[in-house]
Amino acid sequence: MSETPFYEKVVVITGASSGIGKALALQLAEQKAWLVLAARREEALQEVADVCEQKGGMATVVPTDVGVEEQCRHLINEAVNAYGRIDVLVNNAGITTFAVFENVENLSMMEKIMRVNYFGSVYCTYYALPHLKKAGGLIVGISSLSGKTGVPTRAFYAASKHAMAGFFDSLRIELKDTGVDVTMIYPGFVKSDIRKQALGSDGAVIGKSHISEQGIMSAEECAEIIIDAMAKRKRQVVMTTRGKIAQWIKLIAPGMVDNIARKAIERGR
Repeated sequence: MSETPFYEKVVVITGASSGIGKALALQLAEQKAWLVLAARREEALQEVADVCEQKGGMATVVPTDVGVEEQCRHLINEAVNAYGRIDVLVNNAGITTFAVFENVENLSMMEKIMRVNYFGSVYCTYYALPHLKKAGGLIVGISSLSGKTGVPTRAFYAASKHAMAGFFDSLRIELKDTGVDVTMIYPGFVKSDIRKQALGSDGAVIGKSHISEQGIMSAEECAEIIIDAMAKRKRQVVMTTRGKIAQWIKLIAPGMVDNIARKAIERGR
């Protein structure tokens, strides 16, 4: 197994208890990676860790709310204490919304989303960076196509993902010639629990997916694409044909991309 890209590489994954984060952990475990799994739900994390170890990887569980700076610092310290270094940091934790802006009843929801999606990535990266520089490591930001273009009912979510993109693109330039690379990932709709945990206009969790799960990318397929990008240390990956085409159309006919985004939400896929 020594020929696999992540054999005995120390990989920290936030949001690892379900969805894309869980799928990443399980597939990296098959490559015998040494994993540090972070999320708020300790029991769910431990279940993922147990399967990772059955697959041949090593897994350390660190319950973490990435929206709290001190918990991010603790996560990175625990990773280094467990394995002595950090090779890859995957900033995957996130929450989303399903609310038209003018119907929002509590603007504190915006702060919550920014704290988890944006500041959580900043906090983890800040504390991990000295260790990543020692290892010549990799920073991965799991964004969204909403980080490339606005999407109705996702104004807060899109704002947080645009912020991630700006931060990590700037950081990539700062880190040139340090040995640390930055890979940005822009998935489309993925089968995941994130939509069941979406916040509605009142700031409460909706509890169900508001789009059709049929025919959209699985978390496992998404994880395969991400791991390939990580292994090749790609600058960015824009997933789905629609997402790739939209980037070109936006340059010449941005209004058309607005219509594509609106129709995608109306159709629920």
